[in-house]
Amino acid sequence: MFRNALNDLVVWKENLNKKPLIVWGARQVGKTYLVKTLFAETYYKKRYVYVDFKAHDEVRSFCQTTANAKKIIDFLELWSNQSISDQTLLIFDEVQECPNIISALKYFCQDAREIPVIATGSMVRIKIQRELHKRGGGSEKFLFPVGKIQQLTIYPMTFDEFLINSNERLYSKLKVAFETRTELSPEIHQLALEAVQKYLLVGGMPEAVEAYLTRGNLLETRAILRELYDNYLADMELYQASRESILRSRTLFQNIYKELNKENKNFSPGLLEAKAKTRDYAMAIQWLEMAHIIHRSFQLKEHITLPLLEDCDSNFRIFLADIGMFSYQSGVNPSSFVSNEGENTLSGIFYENFVANELVANDVKLFYWRGKATAELEFILTSNNQIIPMDVKKGRGSLNSLEKFANHNKFAYAIKVSKNHYGYNAEQKLLTVPFYYISFLVKALAGPMMNDELAAPHPPRH
Repeated sequence: MFRNALNDLVVWKENLNKKPLIVWGARQVGKTYLVKTLFAETYYKKRYVYVDFKAHDEVRSFCQTTANAKKIIDFLELWSNQSISDQTLLIFDEVQECPNIISALKYFCQDAREIPVIATGSMVRIKIQRELHKRGGGSEKFLFPVGKIQQLTIYPMTFDEFLINSNERLYSKLKVAFETRTELSPEIHQLALEAVQKYLLVGGMPEAVEAYLTRGNLLETRAILRELYDNYLADMELYQASRESILRSRTLFQNIYKELNKENKNFSPGLLEAKAKTRDYAMAIQWLEMAHIIHRSFQLKEHITLPLLEDCDSNFRIFLADIGMFSYQSGVNPSSFVSNEGENTLSGIFYENFVANELVANDVKLFYWRGKATAELEFILTSNNQIIPMDVKKGRGSLNSLEKFANHNKFAYAIKVSKNHYGYNAEQKLLTVPFYYISFLVKALAGPMMNDELAAPHPPRH
């Protein structure tokens, strides 16, 4: 299956001054498939050495004894019976089983810069050791190679990735329509919304996506999501020393839907544990963030200034990193999910979690705005040094919150993400974007397409 991050790996490959690359990401989001199957098999065919530190005991044992890049290269040549040169890609997978190889990347950068190296795996243990080392604790032998590596984070498949793999013609149609700001016919518009609805149920975990695309069985997809969900819960015991931290991480993970499905969506520890304080869940939240299992969105109040900064004492919301697992956690019936009835009764927080994941996958830090009383905007973005408030509406919704936001803040224009057609209201400075355009929109805000181009009038419908 195609992944957007393949383009990032190609850019890295073409960089003549590249450093070793670490690919981060949650478990089972497709890191190995991306690096080995999509990238190495295409761009280093029969010219790569793949090491799985879980399976290749002899390599793990050797690499635990040295961080010397040249010694490791000499050993790998003998082990793989393959000459290693600047045309050979080294892939170190499951590196959490051999943290010393992360320290060795410093010496690959210094002493064997010409050898392309990619390290990947479930990085929670690595990140925890890095944090301990920064605080003066943990193993003295572990040195994270700051300044000597490049890093790339992989997330579950975004909606555009889901669509390009499930219906490439529809993907191309939407992409061209977005770029030319051409309004779609009602029939294609509805077809695209139905694709979003399916994505909200299936999500972006590659195993679940592949099962749905190859067999089209939503019940089978739900069974795979249940297994992935249980694996995530089991992982929490592997990488945490404190029993209390394990229990709180599991409790928090299992109740994200419950936390969001209330009038005030801010994180409320009392909902999880009687008399608990936010600080009691600090370690659990940190662990889940490091594992890329959750995303936090931080509250902004009244008047906003740039750059957007989180307030350590501020309220925040928590989103689940995969919308498929979020749907599974909610208990929504998969058979009715994609029906008109299911679409109409589906809570708006599904769409908010969906948009949050799309933003994070495109390196957008999450913020939301709360005014007085019930006024709120789900996301606050910035582009070209301008503030852009974003509202996510399941239906039409009102603009009361935007009007109150405007009383305190200047903005280029606002964005409403909904089921409505793409359009711009100049009087209200409101750009309406259908859910199926969110992947394109986020990339456009970060790329060469300027704000006034996004809000330009539409050519005729086709």
